[in-house]
Amino acid sequence: MEPTASGHTFVHYLFFWGGQLFSILGSSIIRFVIIWWIAKETLNPITVSIAFFLGSLPMVIIPPIVGVFIDRWNRKIVIALADSLQAFITFLIILFFFTGIANVWLVIIMNIFRGICQAIHFPTVNAIIPIMIPKKYLSRMNAINYLFTGVIQVIGPIVGATLLAFFEIEQILWADIFTFFIAIIPLLLIKIPSILSKSEQTKKVSYFKDFKDGIKILKSVKSFLILIIFISVINLLNMPFTTQMPLFVLINHSGGELDFALVSAFLQIGIVIGAIIALTKKHWKHKELIILYSVFIGIGGYLITTLAPTGNFLLMGIGALIHASMIPIANTMFLTILQTKIPTETQGRVFSFVISIAAAVTPLGMIISGPLAVIFGIRLLFIIVLYLQFVSVMVIWFFTNLKNVIRTESKDESREKPEEVSLRPEQIELQ
Repeated sequence: MEPTASGHTFVHYLFFWGGQLFSILGSSIIRFVIIWWIAKETLNPITVSIAFFLGSLPMVIIPPIVGVFIDRWNRKIVIALADSLQAFITFLIILFFFTGIANVWLVIIMNIFRGICQAIHFPTVNAIIPIMIPKKYLSRMNAINYLFTGVIQVIGPIVGATLLAFFEIEQILWADIFTFFIAIIPLLLIKIPSILSKSEQTKKVSYFKDFKDGIKILKSVKSFLILIIFISVINLLNMPFTTQMPLFVLINHSGGELDFALVSAFLQIGIVIGAIIALTKKHWKHKELIILYSVFIGIGGYLITTLAPTGNFLLMGIGALIHASMIPIANTMFLTILQTKIPTETQGRVFSFVISIAAAVTPLGMIISGPLAVIFGIRLLFIIVLYLQFVSVMVIWFFTNLKNVIRTESKDESREKPEEVSLRPEQIELQ
């Protein structure tokens, strides 16, 4: 018998969630500071891309492995251990700096271990949501979480840049430990319901069989497989912006940490604005078309950032804001298509397949962006990937059946009663 979420467990979750917001703030500050420090120390696009790649790798490898065991372990203990180990690793990095033995590669390696802790923490926290929040509040809580997280991601880079102006990196790293103590107190005080695993059912489930079934289901749904491939390609082509933006600010625009923080903050503000836009309507028509429009407008935003005059960080930020505002809109449309077109009893395996693709292209894009930036230069690389994104939009529109799918579904969609999206919007991200 599975535990049922109630008002009591919801209050406990809100208490826990409040502490987690501080943890997210600390991680946002440290992530900004470490990446900026690596970029400034090396001025090397390849090193920066490797740092991003290795930092993201745990999130690709670890969740599928630990996901099998999350239902069997005490989730409260798992979250506490993951948070504690991450804080301890940060403390070790601080010691390395104070003793003078810290270098770029040692910090990158230690950051991998921080990523492992986060990769264990992330699915475990997500797994407690349905058992602590009543179903009628899930959709609204997801939206609130999306907005608050976006606001914190705006604040993090600004706080990190401000701290860099007054303190050394080893002093700023204490922010991660400070926010850890704020987050761990609510966790220790609340009670997280346990789940009795359906052991017999679990033993009979074949992961590979479900994976194959998921592919068959995707092929049977018009437009969905096309959209998955399209979004994966766009994510791949957006990775150079993610990995090389610190050096683009530092080298191409002779900027400092505050300038990079400004661009980063504008990007996160765009995500918040996009989330608000996505929430303004309960039902959107022509969702596939909206995804294409969102990508097209996003291309225009990053083009503004790429072609901004030297030192015009405000214009760069505005371009990043335009691009980022399209992300929640495209993600919302994609999730809604998944929720309404894929049979409910098969959404788990389909969702796993989609996550596998999304997880695979992100580190691939990160690792190749460094060598490509060395070969072409950062600005030219940005222009090339934007051109390839534009070509991708044109190919999808003119050389696939997506246009016909949109037309034939127009009448049905206008009569369609929307279903609530129970999946968390940050789980499938168009970057």
